[in-house]
Amino acid sequence: MKNYSAISEFVLLGWSTDPYIQAILFVLFLLIYVFTLTGNFLMLLVIRADSHLHTPMYFFLRQLSFLDPCHSSVTVPKMLETLLSESKTIFVESCLAQAFLVFATGGTEACLQAVMAYDRYAAISSPLLYGQVMSNPLCVGLVWGSWGLAFVDALINILLAAANLNFCEGQTIPHFSCELSSLFPLCCSETSANFTLLLCSSVLHFFGTFLMIVSSYARIVFTILSISSTSGRSKAFSTCSSHLTAVILFYGSGFISYLLPTSGSPMEMIFSLQYSVITPTLNPLIYSLKNKEVKTAMGRMFRKYFHPFM
Repeated sequence: MKNYSAISEFVLLGWSTDPYIQAILFVLFLLIYVFTLTGNFLMLLVIRADSHLHTPMYFFLRQLSFLDPCHSSVTVPKMLETLLSESKTIFVESCLAQAFLVFATGGTEACLQAVMAYDRYAAISSPLLYGQVMSNPLCVGLVWGSWGLAFVDALINILLAAANLNFCEGQTIPHFSCELSSLFPLCCSETSANFTLLLCSSVLHFFGTFLMIVSSYARIVFTILSISSTSGRSKAFSTCSSHLTAVILFYGSGFISYLLPTSGSPMEMIFSLQYSVITPTLNPLIYSLKNKEVKTAMGRMFRKYFHPFM
């Protein structure tokens, strides 16, 4: 167990080694990243500028629009760098820091998705008391609780990893980013304690929030079915269709990625790319194209600020 050498760097194998393909991927991922920043910034601007959107639902959406670029920025800049550079190395400390931020921002998004599901249940089940049920102190507390729980969970896992894990010399990571689960096969030391802690965190945090979302939507379905008019059912369902689409994209790709073995297969990286890069890009589109209030607010904002130039 002690026949290992202390190392300072890993090698991120990432995508293809063909320079032509790397150039194409660089341009593609750069465009996606720019679109992620632009789309989420525009969503933040619209929600802040339009007083009609100052409700609990859009308060949570504003938090998600701030979180998504943060989550994407943890992995995409380094991925772009490795696509351009001949050296694919990353310092061990930087790798652990990236793994911490991936865990923390991904965990915060899971908590926010659960909070938004409860918000949709409160809006549909008690529309007249919605403002009282989802009071401003409660909304702020739920957001801070989401950030705090995710960061504490990530910090405990990374501190135990930094204290216990010893990495073998000449190790490569068959991925485009550092995730905690992908570091275990690189260790020359015992990883059972770290694996158990990560498993418990995943079950309690990610699967726990998923069960909360399923429970909220089960109640939403029962509430919608109790509405007598067809138009009322359609209107109630439309209020949560955008969020449900975002949940399916985030949890679907996330679960498949973590259930796959850490082999560095193309499918594993594609599903990781889905929840860490593609989903943050699609969320602004989902919440704007499928939401009449957001589209109306965008129209008002563009008429207000750009009409004099037209």
